[in-house]
Amino acid sequence: MTSPERRRPGSGRRNHRDRHGRGLRGRLVPATVPLARTKAEIFDDLVLDTVETLERRFAKELAGVEFAVEDVPPDLNVYDSDVLEDGEVPLARLLPGRPGRQEVPPRIVLYRRPLEFRAMDREDLADLVHDVIIEQVANLLGVDPDELT
Repeated sequence: MTSPERRRPGSGRRNHRDRHGRGLRGRLVPATVPLARTKAEIFDDLVLDTVETLERRFAKELAGVEFAVEDVPPDLNVYDSDVLEDGEVPLARLLPGRPGRQEVPPRIVLYRRPLEFRAMDREDLADLVHDVIIEQVANLLGVDPDELT
């Protein structure tokens, strides 16, 4: 057994220091400055805002519906009629779900990168996300999109 004085460097309990031996530093961002948010986090917030508004109005109809965000659509040769496209590029997809023994809830998937590419700024992106979600929810419920707005 080695005595505490003979331990190899790096073994045992580490002191709270960085590799240069200067110790812990303070905050990365001053308290008065908000932390930066990624594009994905901002996009998720836009989706949540629209979904929460719809769920307040249509709680019963949207119970069990899952909303998801993926960066890019899967690489398929042919898309079904459940895909909302702009030209050849999918923007969102509605997976209606399957009742039965292995119940699969309905799911609406938005594709972040194609939607961001079509928006000029954050407000335009918010409007686009809102419109796409309204369109997909209207398809799921079998109503006209104007009835949801």
